[in-house]
Amino acid sequence: MTDPDSTFDSAAGLLGRITEQLGTRLSHLPHPRTRPPMNAPTLVAVGHGSRDPRARATLSRLLDRVRELRPGLDVRLAHIELNAPLLGEALAQTAADGRDAVLVPLLLAPGHHVTHDLPAAAAAAPVPARVAAPLGAHPLLVEALADRLAEAGWTHGDGDGVVLASAGSRDPRSTAETRRIAALLGERLGGVPVVPAYASAVAPTVPEALRALAARGRHRVAVASCFTAPGLFATRTAAHAPWLASAPLGDHPALARLVLHRYDRARTTLPVRELAAV
Repeated sequence: MTDPDSTFDSAAGLLGRITEQLGTRLSHLPHPRTRPPMNAPTLVAVGHGSRDPRARATLSRLLDRVRELRPGLDVRLAHIELNAPLLGEALAQTAADGRDAVLVPLLLAPGHHVTHDLPAAAAAAPVPARVAAPLGAHPLLVEALADRLAEAGWTHGDGDGVVLASAGSRDPRSTAETRRIAALLGERLGGVPVVPAYASAVAPTVPEALRALAARGRHRVAVASCFTAPGLFATRTAAHAPWLASAPLGDHPALARLVLHRYDRARTTLPVRELAAV
């Protein structure tokens, strides 16, 4: 006869392990409505910049969501080029306000902007400045990608494959990160093949990725837009979609949480100028 006490102990132990694992998985995520500590560095979200007027408006809405999640945190938008304020101007204003800064790139993978331009700007900044990692291969990013596909009409079992369209970079770390994002998205979609493709710099292009999937007998293929905001590349890659294309990630709630996660991880590190002196 089964001992009720031992059965209860086993069940309690299993529940405890599940709770511990769940807590470990969620502990790194920013909690909604968390108040920032006193004198918290300014979060400077850095977009690439675009001639498409929708881009700046979209990033502004994303940062509104970030502010809702972290009331009281100073959150500002800057751009690498094309749009005001440029990063140097934003850092000068942050210095004038007497604030340190954490630069959070609104970019999906390492590349010249992330590995060169942002650290150079942080090193030259008139205030201590840190640089966060790009948004990258993270479950929150994949959540946003999957939701945007669903909004466009994707349902499980309804398609043969997905092309993950991103900007592209000659930096091998960038393509490796994009492949990781594609693998995570494929898992999220139940094992559907997800092929990364690029709008510039490297192959394959979106048409080439579509042809590769067609050669494998997969013709009902969606294009997942791996861009933070509308712009030339997002528009160009979506135009190649034979079936449906998702919208850019924009102000998706999971992306706002990811921005805060990158900020929180970076604000405890040394400023770039101090790192260079080590």
